[in-house]
Amino acid sequence: MTREEFEHHIAPWLALQNCPGIGPLRANTLIRQFGSASAVFAQPTNTLADVLGSERYAIALRQALRPEQRLAHEAVFEWLHSPVPWPSHVPLEKALITQADARYPAQLKEIADPPLLLYALGASALLESNAPLWWQQCLGLLAVVGSRAPTPQGQHNALYFSAAVQQAGLCVVSGLAQGIDAAAHAGALTNAPQGCLATVAVMGTGIDRIYPHYHQDLAQRIANCGLLLTEYGLGLGPLAGNFPKRNRIITGLSQATLVVEATEKSGSLISARLAAEQGRDVMAIPGSIHALQSKGCHGLIKQGAQLVDQVGDILAEFGLPAPAVDGIANSLPTDIRSATVAKPARATQRTAQAPSALTRAASLTHHATPPATPPAMPEQFKQSEHKHNSAATLLEAMGYDPVPLEQLQARTGLATAVLQAQLLELELTQQVQRMPGGYYQRIALA
Repeated sequence: MTREEFEHHIAPWLALQNCPGIGPLRANTLIRQFGSASAVFAQPTNTLADVLGSERYAIALRQALRPEQRLAHEAVFEWLHSPVPWPSHVPLEKALITQADARYPAQLKEIADPPLLLYALGASALLESNAPLWWQQCLGLLAVVGSRAPTPQGQHNALYFSAAVQQAGLCVVSGLAQGIDAAAHAGALTNAPQGCLATVAVMGTGIDRIYPHYHQDLAQRIANCGLLLTEYGLGLGPLAGNFPKRNRIITGLSQATLVVEATEKSGSLISARLAAEQGRDVMAIPGSIHALQSKGCHGLIKQGAQLVDQVGDILAEFGLPAPAVDGIANSLPTDIRSATVAKPARATQRTAQAPSALTRAASLTHHATPPATPPAMPEQFKQSEHKHNSAATLLEAMGYDPVPLEQLQARTGLATAVLQAQLLELELTQQVQRMPGGYYQRIALA
């Protein structure tokens, strides 16, 4: 893209996007009224004031064209022409897709407040101007959302269902967050060929600010087999209010939304509500009545969301046949942790940050008397505490669904003999029940 093309096709959209006080709703009102960002800025102030209902907004639009505002435009131009910052097995492309661009998804324009533009990074086969429209290079787009702190079974469900629908020809759309989002992206990438549209990550930050930071490798894998998208400007870090806003893009891109796991107050329920308001199908996977992470899904099902307990339920909504043979499970990693990205331990995260107030205070008072060493815990209490922690860890890894021994071993990393001994103790205390076929299930009081 030449500078002249950038100034003509991109800069007016950036100016409208960045104009203080306008926002997506007012900006889209102007676009519907005048047809394009360039046409908006060609209008006299009184005309803009009439459409927006306030002269204050019309004046703000005039100020959006000041020379100092062009510094941000220059940064975008340089980003578009700079090399992709990581190595790749396939050619990658950057793009800034405005509503006037044919690459802007038609279904996203249907929502009440579509983003004016999308920063995009992904396979060249998806973004090149002469390539088929990227959102038509699959048989449909499915949003997969859920808890950021899922159960092991919830993680596995996200991984499994995403891998299965991708192999059937669908593209999985999610938000690059930890938990279900990461598992959904990883599942879609399991057997995806390079350069295809396997998954789309809609970010809540600038395209150059991967968040969480430990999803850097996952983001690179997504770019090789899909797209990274965001409406937010370069350099913008994580702001709490931006993540719920981006959910409208996740659901707006998709024909249907699948909620894998959600508590009663989960942010995933925002996505479900947005999908319903946008006229999209909402689906949910049920779980144990004892699991807090399933309460949100059960609530959605009560409200009319479609219950999903097999891949065919999803494919039927897209008019696709159910897979004749389920070969997905054999292609998935046995250990979920090898396919998704675990959140680093809190202590590890803090070491990379500035010293805490407590640490700074300690450094200023290094001459103070160190705290006394706490008395040693009696050995019998140590053993009791260890057994309690081990049982709690194993029960958490088990979840509430039947699970085979080998999967428990993969989740916990315990040796077979140790795991079997702990399971026997839990059986004797009536916390776990052995099921036919070598499965174990947690027992919960109603």
